[in-house]
Amino acid sequence: MMGRIESVFAKKGKSAFIGFTVAGDPDKETSIRIAKALIDGGTDILEFGVPFSDPVADGPTIQRADDRALASCTTPDTIFAIVREVRAYSEVPIVFLTYYNTIYRRGIDRFYLEAHEAGVDGILVADMPVEESDEVAATAEKYGIDPIFLVTQTTSNERMDTIVRHARGYLYLVSVLGVTGARKTVAPEALALLNRVRSHTDLPLAIGFGISTPEHVTTCNLAGADGVIVGSAIVDIVEKNLGNPDAMEQDLRRYVSVMKKAAEQ
Repeated sequence: MMGRIESVFAKKGKSAFIGFTVAGDPDKETSIRIAKALIDGGTDILEFGVPFSDPVADGPTIQRADDRALASCTTPDTIFAIVREVRAYSEVPIVFLTYYNTIYRRGIDRFYLEAHEAGVDGILVADMPVEESDEVAATAEKYGIDPIFLVTQTTSNERMDTIVRHARGYLYLVSVLGVTGARKTVAPEALALLNRVRSHTDLPLAIGFGISTPEHVTTCNLAGADGVIVGSAIVDIVEKNLGNPDAMEQDLRRYVSVMKKAAEQ
């Protein structure tokens, strides 16, 4: 049986729009409203960042979102509760972007079991080297959760082959040398990375870090990307509308709709 993530990328000729938000930002109830607004706008895959005190892959925008979520006492229990509510609302695939310490502290088997029971389809552990991922990968497989890995411009061809052997769902291509955050353009190096990774695998390739405009989406599509991942631009909209969740929802739906349209062209 085809999984939810696989079903998204099986739609030939259409690029996927993957929307990211930090779970619990700025609080549980608003986070649920944000997720539903992203889904209503057309998000194909919903990525939840699991708030963490030392998010080394994330820039200031997402760091502030993590801080807001942690300040509102967001815990793994809160995050699983958010996922359960969103899963009851939609069959859109849900992916976690997290750090290993959160999984380790809760217990690998318990974390993946709870994620599976809540309705999570994939988990990316940003600071877990593929060479040390065997236990996590085996647990992910046990519960039918896709282990998703990052590939960067500095990933060697040899290491890329190792990542491809372990990855399921899609590969997350990091478009820049640096942390998350909106950029003005898609770097030529990102498109070169796309071509290089494509020669190693048939897995769907989604580009993230710095993607924020329809023009960025079009550039990635023309280069052969299977999807784009947008995080900081979405979190910027959340931050701009703190205290006005109705306006936040409207802006998020409008933004995702425009980006989704670009992804499908």
